[in-house]
Amino acid sequence: MDDKKQEIIKNLCYTDLVYGRINKKLSTNFPNAQVELFIDKVLKKTDKKFYKKIGKNYYVTNSEDNVRITINSNTFRVITVDKLVK
Repeated sequence: MDDKKQEIIKNLCYTDLVYGRINKKLSTNFPNAQVELFIDKVLKKTDKKFYKKIGKNYYVTNSEDNVRITINSNTFRVITVDKLVK
């Protein structure tokens, strides 16, 4: 999965709508560049054992930042970021 982690980080992409969705779900108001930096930081520091492929998506869970990132496994497009319920 370590190769897949690097592939995800390298090929990650976003749609225009996902920025608004991420800000809404995280209750933030980050500009697009800051959303990308946040996701990049979380993906890089999350251990590969927390990258799970289920169906057509990857789910990257980071309890330190209290988020789960959903990424399409074919296009490496970010679908959403959810807060984890404690």
